[in-house]
Amino acid sequence: MPRKAKAGGKFKLKTHKATSKRFRLTGAGKLVRTKGGKSHLRRRTSKRTKAQLPEMHEVKGRSIIKNVKRLAPNME
Repeated sequence: MPRKAKAGGKFKLKTHKATSKRFRLTGAGKLVRTKGGKSHLRRRTSKRTKAQLPEMHEVKGRSIIKNVKRLAPNME
C-alpha cells in the first residue's frame, strides 16, 4: 500500500479503490458484498441463480473483514 508523506511528516492513508467499490458497510456496521459473474456468459446459469445475483451478502470471515478495513480505512 503506497503512502505519501505530508509536509508535517505524517502519512496519508490511501483507500484501495477496488475494495471500496466491491464492499460496503451497513448502518449496523456489517460488511456486505455483491456476487460476481453478472456481466456475461450467463446462458447456462439457472433463473434462480441469476435472480440471486443482485442481492447483498454479509461477509463472515474475520480475516477478510480485517483485510478490507485495512485496505479501505475511510469506508463509510
